[in-house]
Amino acid sequence: MLLGAASFWEGVDVRGDALSLVVIDKLPFAAPDDPVLEARLAAIREAGGNPFAEVQIPAAAIALKQGAGRLIRDVDDRGVLMLCDPRLLGSNYGRLFLACLPTMPITREMTEVETFFAGH
Repeated sequence: MLLGAASFWEGVDVRGDALSLVVIDKLPFAAPDDPVLEARLAAIREAGGNPFAEVQIPAAAIALKQGAGRLIRDVDDRGVLMLCDPRLLGSNYGRLFLACLPTMPITREMTEVETFFAGH
């Protein structure tokens, strides 16, 4: 199992049975108080754009893919990606995050996860 901050999402390479569960507690949006990000968002806003849709969502989607990528490092790797953020199902943009991930079964049923682990 890998639990960690965003710093664990890059450069970590755990192959095989050593890692079978990656838990992501929330969508990886950048810190809103970052001065560079604030300036970039303000410029987009001033130009009439939508900084959330144009910058924040795409950047967070890429970061989510990187985090999920810690689980599958090799063709033989198997595991469960647990996404805990309720915005995935409760927001208009949640489906965009799910669409950026590789095709995989999605469930909210613990019995399906237990069955997956029992079979692997």
